[in-house]
Amino acid sequence: MSYGIHINGRPFEDEPRAGQCLRTYLRERGWFGVKKGCDAGDCGACTVHVDGEPVHSCIYPAVRAEGRAVTTVEGLADEDGELHPVQQKFLDAQGFQCGFCTAGYLMTTAALDAEQLADLPRAFKGNICRCTGYRAIEDAVRGVRHTEEPDAGRAVGRNLGAPAGPQVVTGTARYTFDLDVPGLLHMKLLRSPHPHARIVAIDTAAALRVPGVHLVLTHRDAPERLYSTARHEHPTEDPDDTRLLDDTVRYIGQRVAAVVADSEAAAEEGCRRIEVTYEQLPYVTDPEEAMAPGAPVVHDKGPESRIARPENNVVGEVHGEIGSVEEGFASADVVYEETFRTQRVQHASLETHGAVAWYETGEDGEERLTVRSSTQTPFLTRRALCALFDLELKQVRVLAGRVGGGFGGKQEMIVEDIVALAVMRLRRPVKLEYTRAEQFYGATTRHPFTIGVRAGARSDGTLTALQVRVVSNTGAYGNHGPAVMFHSVGESMAVYRAPHKKVNAYSVYTNSVPAGAFRGYGLGQVVFAVESVMDELARRTGVDPLVFRELNIIGPGEHMISPGGEEEDLEIASYGLDQCLQVVRDAIAEHGGGGGLRDDADDVPDGWLVGQGTGMSMIATGPPGGHFADATVKLLQDGTYDIAVGTAEFGNGTTTVHKQITAGALSTTVDRIAIRQSDTDVVRHDTGAFGSAGTVVAGKAVMKAADALAVHLLDFAAEYLGAAAPGECRLTADAVECAGRVVSLKELFQAARAAGRELSADGHWGGSPRSVAFNAQWFRLAVDPGTGEIRILRSVHAADAGKVMNPMQCRGQVEGGVAQALGATLFENVRLDERGEVTTAAFRRYRLPQYADVPRTEVHFMETSDAIGPLGAKSMSESPFNPVAPAFANALRDATGIRFTELPLTRDRVWLALHEDGKG
Repeated sequence: MSYGIHINGRPFEDEPRAGQCLRTYLRERGWFGVKKGCDAGDCGACTVHVDGEPVHSCIYPAVRAEGRAVTTVEGLADEDGELHPVQQKFLDAQGFQCGFCTAGYLMTTAALDAEQLADLPRAFKGNICRCTGYRAIEDAVRGVRHTEEPDAGRAVGRNLGAPAGPQVVTGTARYTFDLDVPGLLHMKLLRSPHPHARIVAIDTAAALRVPGVHLVLTHRDAPERLYSTARHEHPTEDPDDTRLLDDTVRYIGQRVAAVVADSEAAAEEGCRRIEVTYEQLPYVTDPEEAMAPGAPVVHDKGPESRIARPENNVVGEVHGEIGSVEEGFASADVVYEETFRTQRVQHASLETHGAVAWYETGEDGEERLTVRSSTQTPFLTRRALCALFDLELKQVRVLAGRVGGGFGGKQEMIVEDIVALAVMRLRRPVKLEYTRAEQFYGATTRHPFTIGVRAGARSDGTLTALQVRVVSNTGAYGNHGPAVMFHSVGESMAVYRAPHKKVNAYSVYTNSVPAGAFRGYGLGQVVFAVESVMDELARRTGVDPLVFRELNIIGPGEHMISPGGEEEDLEIASYGLDQCLQVVRDAIAEHGGGGGLRDDADDVPDGWLVGQGTGMSMIATGPPGGHFADATVKLLQDGTYDIAVGTAEFGNGTTTVHKQITAGALSTTVDRIAIRQSDTDVVRHDTGAFGSAGTVVAGKAVMKAADALAVHLLDFAAEYLGAAAPGECRLTADAVECAGRVVSLKELFQAARAAGRELSADGHWGGSPRSVAFNAQWFRLAVDPGTGEIRILRSVHAADAGKVMNPMQCRGQVEGGVAQALGATLFENVRLDERGEVTTAAFRRYRLPQYADVPRTEVHFMETSDAIGPLGAKSMSESPFNPVAPAFANALRDATGIRFTELPLTRDRVWLALHEDGKG
């Protein structure tokens, strides 16, 4: 008896494998709109309809679909291709960023009845978005339109939709694994069960006997060369402490071996049959203990690895003093000292880490390795693979499809190296896709910090001294460790002009899951501590917290000074911090006082405590040491334009901005511009989509190329038409007008070709000098002293983004940053046991913000224009995250009278503190 299932109106008779879920059954048949996000029915990215009812296909057995009608996102549109009303609403509102979760939201929304639509917090309990902050999704469901129609020459500053929007809402946008690769093999990894051990013996014979297993890789197959998984333009920023497969393991979860087989099941069985004999070694999981004399040494390596003090497990450190902090404290009327702690946070991008690689023949007839990866850094990853395997750049191609979220986590080479090694050995395509659990114990996290702050002020609120001691737990490997540590004590201290400053900061190895790049890059951790201390100093001097900040913050044109070292190319090229604080002052004025007082407008029960609080931050608009981007803009045969730029798109919106910049420069519309990106074969070098560089670095390279092409077009048109001067010519959407004569861009292209000329131009930007962006966050909240429950009554965010290229999109970045920061503030916590093993390796054990958790944040953009950024723009991907935790903690202090010093501010932690203080 044959199996039968209808998918999007088409019959399929092939029977599923034993135990196969509906998600993999659908994807294997080309319905790539069905996404893998969690493996456990927690995130909703795989939602489909079975006989009209939404189900999570990752936990729905494929056999249960027999005789039923299954609809995926690709099947929502009608037979004529007309979008389903829900798809159109999400497109009109731009209810997405990276778009990886969007198909799931569309399928859930399309099945909601009127009663369910009236209660979206309940309706969306089964769906998670990591990017948007949910406001854009709500607007989409409610039918709010945000996108505007293109208008020639008027692109910058308007709400133009993402170019990939139609593909995102129809499920046809292609992410890393959304392609069919013939002959594909699957890789699975065997991981260490010990926090620190030496591999004495490893027997792979039984694994190789598993039917379908083709290859087992161990440390015996790995190059001896050490490297860092972190990706920076200058590789020397990170310690070389990693080997592709090592005979020493340093944390629970480190990869020990790789098995490649015909199926994931066979590869998993192969991993189970590998026999490893370990010699267990002493381990250390606490960074303070790791620095103590006699502690187990995590990395016994020489100076060539660039580890500051391997014998003390210090991978990097910074020490500095400006003036004399002891003199500053002696002259203070009030001195406050406290220690703050921040936890590990997972990036939780819904698309997990992964890569698929194969060999292909290039135009030159030479065979080369091709790696398709979910990466923020295709060019740097290619360079690292070439260095690791002694290959030339032309022998390797790295490309990224649309990336399903990053937040810094994909500024690493975590999977590409092992996949490349397998492909080089087998000469067949190989795929490695992390499970959700592997994301927690096999990728990276945010760095946990311990921050000791001592600060002094005179009674009038003037700061006299600021001293910070930072200990950052970088885990078992130092990828990003020194850089994050250095950055953490940069702008967080430079924004205040205390005459006496001192810093001692350490990035420390421990036998635990490695930390890496995460939104804010260390600033959020130290800003939480410094801004909390400023709030306490204000209270103790009797100065209003906003006035206290205004007395002490750096002003326009001032020199930024941090005891960690000067960054000579960093300057205040525009200043909006005063405007940010005014937005907060206006919000406070609408409510009156705080300090546990209820406002008549507050919808909270009697007996609850109410308070308000502020946090602010400054961040450099780009990383130090150079961040390079090259771009080419050219006229095509059909009279449209093409942009080639290296940066990857993962919901950060750079594709939209680059097209808007180009449309403005060439007086055309964005729909007449194509864009090629994140492929080392078709675009020139780009350092990567990290460090908030997509607009201010890659965007500036695009602007330079587009401006140069505009001049080139006018010059050639004047020559072709015999106009007196290019100044008599002007560009229109599809032509050039010269002194009353008009030549179409198509004709101009043909004329240039006939003359042996190409109408194209290049642009380059090196990322220096750099400016700074400012942000301020304000919360009003209520606390139930009987349970510790916290309700956010109002959330206001002020952002100094310079010239806002796309207000709709930029607001989405702010809202998403605030939402992610609220998760880190309130409940997200990668927990480790005493051996360093991750115990929260699933979304249902790791609490992510859901629709019901996130308030609608009021976003205000300041009126500034930056002298460095393209057309006056600044970056705004990372900076909204940083002031959220201190603003929340300061509001909680205002409500309860208790200074909370450790994140996350969980309900039980708040309740316990209130009861210990006699307020519960």
